[in-house]
Amino acid sequence: MAKKAEPITPQVDAKERDITCRVLQHALVDLVHLHLAAKQVHWNVIGTQFRTVHLQLDELVASAREFADQVAERSATLGVPADGRPHTVADTSDVPEPDEDWLRDVDVIEYVVSALERVIRRLRAGVDETDKSDLVTQDLLLQATAALEKAHWMWQAQLAGR
Repeated sequence: MAKKAEPITPQVDAKERDITCRVLQHALVDLVHLHLAAKQVHWNVIGTQFRTVHLQLDELVASAREFADQVAERSATLGVPADGRPHTVADTSDVPEPDEDWLRDVDVIEYVVSALERVIRRLRAGVDETDKSDLVTQDLLLQATAALEKAHWMWQAQLAGR
């Protein structure tokens, strides 16, 4: 069978594209999982900090969704289709699963801090990996890392003094 022509011609060579798009795929599944998990705990948070945590989760969901979209579109730009299918996310994401029941506000905060740490760790590794393969992608990953590190600080600050 003849190989079908690629519909998108990237501006990077095949080796650089493979490295870069592997990194983008890791970022995509983590960001998709992060926004889904944050929405899950958003619906089920209870406690004295309910309103603050509930609204802060909306901010995190919006940020993770936006970066997931940018990451997926960067992969497509490089000629590799993004894979955000549910089973792919579930099988390859590094984000921990939240509990399914009502969650105390402090438990949600601890969960979000932990989830963000994992996503940030993999994003930072991706920043290092794309240093030579694609600086445009590296810039996108740096932006996502900076935004999530700021969110991590704000979530972590709520645990101070406990």
